[in-house]
Amino acid sequence: MKHFLYLIAFAFCLNTGLFAQNTEVKTPEHKIVFQLTSGDTTVHKQLVKQFNNILTVSPGTQIELVCHGAGMDFLISGKTIVENKIEALAKRGVVFYACEFSIKERKIDRNTILKTAGYVPAGIVEIVSKQEQGWSYIKAGN
Repeated sequence: MKHFLYLIAFAFCLNTGLFAQNTEVKTPEHKIVFQLTSGDTTVHKQLVKQFNNILTVSPGTQIELVCHGAGMDFLISGKTIVENKIEALAKRGVVFYACEFSIKERKIDRNTILKTAGYVPAGIVEIVSKQEQGWSYIKAGN
């Protein structure tokens, strides 16, 4: 009788999940800020490819790209070779920023900057702020 009660208690624990392990696999949520200072179109194509790879493997990842210096070409209509891919990535949640200092220094017409891009006062300050908030930092290109 004693063994029978133990057996019933054990079966109850199994059914209620008391001994069950959490086998749910969760996709890690990452926050990554990228810095782009290169005007090299090969770098631009590779960066877009990386963003797509990241979002395929970890769809919950937050990605922000800060362009400054020669990297501004990535966000300029007529210069960028990945405009439609930028638009598609923006729809997937990737955030693109142009540096106000670079716009002024390079005398860029704001009307030529892609509509999917936002603006930050200073690219480096934005990157440092994100790092201070726990974001991972990656420099794109060379």
